[in-house]
Amino acid sequence: MDRDEILALVEERDIKFIRLWFTDILGQLKSFAITREGLADAMDQGMSFDGSSITGFNAVEESDMIAMPDPSTFTVLPYRPEVQGVARMFCDIRVPDGQPYEGDPRQILRRALDRAKTMGFDHYFIGPELEYFYFKASDNPEPLDRGGYFDLTALDAASDLRRETVLSLEAMGIAVEYSHHEVGPSQHEIDMRFDDALRMADNVMTYRTVVKEVAHRNGIYATFMPKPLMGENGSGMHTHQSLFRGGENAFYDPDDEYLLSAVGKAFIAGQLRHARELSCVFAQWVNSYKRLVPGYEAPVYIAWSRRNRSALIRVPAGRPGREQSTRAELRCPDPACNPYLTFAALLHAGLDGIEKGYELPPPMDTNLYELGPEDRARAGIEALPETLGEAIEIGASSELLLRAFGEHTHDRFVEIKRAEWDEYRVQITPFETERYLPIL
Repeated sequence: MDRDEILALVEERDIKFIRLWFTDILGQLKSFAITREGLADAMDQGMSFDGSSITGFNAVEESDMIAMPDPSTFTVLPYRPEVQGVARMFCDIRVPDGQPYEGDPRQILRRALDRAKTMGFDHYFIGPELEYFYFKASDNPEPLDRGGYFDLTALDAASDLRRETVLSLEAMGIAVEYSHHEVGPSQHEIDMRFDDALRMADNVMTYRTVVKEVAHRNGIYATFMPKPLMGENGSGMHTHQSLFRGGENAFYDPDDEYLLSAVGKAFIAGQLRHARELSCVFAQWVNSYKRLVPGYEAPVYIAWSRRNRSALIRVPAGRPGREQSTRAELRCPDPACNPYLTFAALLHAGLDGIEKGYELPPPMDTNLYELGPEDRARAGIEALPETLGEAIEIGASSELLLRAFGEHTHDRFVEIKRAEWDEYRVQITPFETERYLPIL
């Protein structure tokens, strides 16, 4: 819709409040509301705010910023009242002279997409699979059920929550392909249909909000924390990716034994080569590395395969008539990442592989968890970082991330994550107290 169509719909639907959404550097959703009386001016001139109060944005002496609503993202919030209703719009962040703010996560993803376009790719399609948990409260991770993967029994106590969430997402224009119980107790997944990367990053932010809103309305707490339960699978965000030229999938080659084109192979090779650098972005929390351990279906070894789900990247086997769906599934991101920064970094890594002609190693079809360290070393298989501290130091020296984020965001991201790691590593945990206090 254009400006006038939005204004007409607001009057027709009795929309009183419009929430303007954007994210900070860590992917936390920020929002403020305006009334419909101020909407026309907001779309024409933007809304000023104090950027120094937003994590990762400018310092106080350069704090004036403008939130410019993106009309293409206007949608009514179905979980709010119909009378005097509420809509939302994502915003692009600008500086006072009207130029895009270099540290705006949406702008960082746009720059990556611009690079892809200069290389001849019209679309970078993303299909993420976000997992999450339902608990009875935010301060106690008590599951609602003991169900397992694809269970459809009374054990799956959250079927109605998923149903309400799917209906809300579809009412907001977000297509859903699957919803089901996941492996862990009270763990769930709703899969959105693939879309262009920028729209999908917006959809991820909307998805996380809707899941939490629907749960809250029903007296339940939903969390995207990567590893909330010890001894159970954590929550991942398997990310399916493909590049298109016009209407053709640039990853597909019918004459290749893997049905992968040279472009597709180089793209995957780029992500494998830079995986350790990317880790601090797609797994950006201390808790993320409690999930990335062998034995819980979270891949940690840097390799690719067609059917082996222990590999970092999987190329799902094509089906006759579905050749255009050829894609690379990166299995290590978690759903608590900043999707704008994650998709931007992944795209830059893949484009580096294409631009520099990286060679894809042979696929690994054996279970990588069963290989010993010597076997992995002989095969040249590295592992992801084991802690956020290790990951952020690798990311700090990454030329790829510096290019993807720009100096300002790269420096701020590293600074914030180093502080998180420093705060964590000086904590005295219950594990230490229980294990060492009685004997030392």
